[in-house]
Amino acid sequence: MTPATDARDAIAEATLACQRVDALTAEVGVSGSADGQRVRGRMVVGVARPASARLEAVAPFGAPLFIFVARDDEATLLLPRDDRVLERGRPADVLQAATGVPLDPAALRTTLTACAHNPDAAGARAIGADWRLVKDGDTDVYLRRNPPAAMWHIVATVAADWRADYADFQDSLPHAIRLTSADGRTFDLRLALSQVEVNPALGADAFTVQVPRSASPITLDELRHSRPGVRKN
Repeated sequence: MTPATDARDAIAEATLACQRVDALTAEVGVSGSADGQRVRGRMVVGVARPASARLEAVAPFGAPLFIFVARDDEATLLLPRDDRVLERGRPADVLQAATGVPLDPAALRTTLTACAHNPDAAGARAIGADWRLVKDGDTDVYLRRNPPAAMWHIVATVAADWRADYADFQDSLPHAIRLTSADGRTFDLRLALSQVEVNPALGADAFTVQVPRSASPITLDELRHSRPGVRKN
């Protein structure tokens, strides 16, 4: 690998669309495996800057499997079918307990849009003519242009314990994402995005959930054991 003198321009091109995403909603088809169990289902997802997220695991009939909402460093997860709730948890911990994937709201937004937080253009490396490797904090970000005349895209981000691979770019945003844990066992999930809407008007109520008075608390350990996000629909 050699220094990438064109990295600043490549990063700017690869992140132009995602940097303009202040909010996003989508339907997400999920398939793959988590904790050795096969996963297949559908979620409705909404994210917004700076750090808000909502995920609903939709069931074919009846109430959702779970509703996850988070703003900043606080999350709530409601299990409507079980009438249980976890409140005021750390978002990444709660989402990991429910689905296996350790993402906070800001990381979820950048993951769904194939974006980067603070890429280091000065330290970027070239891997041949059509690949660039850029550090983004502790994460390695891979850029590719294919064919060579096409624009640059972020096609993978690799963290210490998980990675995301991106494909099927439409309007420079990915519609196919694969999330895999470093050990290859905790999760290996394929996300297919549809009905994507960029910058819809999402009020604060989109990131809150009405908790029934009858709901009883569930602990993080209990949530990890039940893993509602990996139940087969």
